[in-house]
Amino acid sequence: MVDKPLPAAPTATSLHEAALRHLARYATTGAGLLRVLNRRVDRWARAVQAEPEAMAQARAAARAEIARLTKAGLLDDAAFATMRAQSLTRAGKSRRGIAAHLAVRGVPADLAQAALPDDPEAELAAAVTLARKRRIGPFGAAAPDPVQQQRALAAFARAGFSQDMAQRALRMDKEAAEALLRRVRQA
Repeated sequence: MVDKPLPAAPTATSLHEAALRHLARYATTGAGLLRVLNRRVDRWARAVQAEPEAMAQARAAARAEIARLTKAGLLDDAAFATMRAQSLTRAGKSRRGIAAHLAVRGVPADLAQAALPDDPEAELAAAVTLARKRRIGPFGAAAPDPVQQQRALAAFARAGFSQDMAQRALRMDKEAAEALLRRVRQA
């Protein structure tokens, strides 16, 4: 058998190229891209059984690359948060669900808060979108029984909607719900 050559240590150039390849395919935050670059460093370190000092230097190069890309405007956590919040609202996610998603992605809390929709109508539209996806409330059976009603409320609770918002969405008639969705899409 032929042994594979050991991989070269991550350099600023190789990390820069890896970061650009990742950014070309995925929208991400600085924290997300740092995780990607650190995983690359970890794979290298395991393969060559790197010394702690060499690992520290590679991680420092990854952090420096994140700072460089942020300064160049290629990484913008605020723009990512705004874009992702709008997308998730249209998909039927609650403010709480969006905030949790952004936190997992590494968006700082202040940027995440600024990106969340302030409009209560947008939150209701997101709840109605969820109702349409789940075929409940105005988009479901004519008269749900109490068990179905509880299941619908549980689905809204798991998605992060308040009980008041869930009940408002469930009580809407189909025409009003469709009109709300059209109005929010046009805005």
